[in-house]
Amino acid sequence: MLPIDAAAHSSRWRRRHPLDKAVLGLGLTVLAISLPPWPGAALVLLTALTVLLGPAGVPGRRLWRAYRVPLGFCVTGAATLLVQVGGGQGFVSLAADGPLRAGELLLRTSAASLGVLLFAFTTPMSDLLPRLVKAGVPAPVVDVALVTYRMSFLLLDSVRRVRDAQAARLGHTTRAATWRSLAGLGATAFVRSFERATRLQAGLAGRGYDGTLRVLVPEAKVSVRFTAASCVLLAALAALTLVLERALP
Repeated sequence: MLPIDAAAHSSRWRRRHPLDKAVLGLGLTVLAISLPPWPGAALVLLTALTVLLGPAGVPGRRLWRAYRVPLGFCVTGAATLLVQVGGGQGFVSLAADGPLRAGELLLRTSAASLGVLLFAFTTPMSDLLPRLVKAGVPAPVVDVALVTYRMSFLLLDSVRRVRDAQAARLGHTTRAATWRSLAGLGATAFVRSFERATRLQAGLAGRGYDGTLRVLVPEAKVSVRFTAASCVLLAALAALTLVLERALP
């Protein structure tokens, strides 16, 4: 199980309805994209970080391990705005307003990423996907997502086992041995994924699979108080952004 999935299953908000957490987490993401980068996205970033480490109870180290990957993409995307191609200063030169644009993009994307992580760290996929059918998503699409989600963990487990076996046989002692082990790892994982898919198909056929996977979904009710508090928080952030935008230079 991935660390973010383990955190979602042990979250304080695990028993809350996914709609409650979607209003808050995805609402923060929408605000980060739609409000001005300064001070709107900065306020959203601080709010999301406070909720994650506070009421949601996400450990800081686990949050950083998950956040550093999208943050790296955010930094990489913002860095491209620092330069311009063509013009009178040469083929590649520093953009005149590059630092400002890069900072704005970095604020927006990093804040939006925290909003998505707030939803991901508190909502297991096993609680979310079965409920999408009631939301109007076609059942075959949900079934494919459930099977893919399950198969991804099986594939990761196979890769880990093969890597451990290769390390035990000194398969990573030299650079050449590492490349050979990597090639063998890819080939083995490819074959095992097809084997597991075949076994899964045979197992479903033996259990009378008719095109729909029926799973038990934990009982949860939409909390009117939680959803209303989330809406009030989102409205307060938007209002505070407008006030500060006029007050700040």
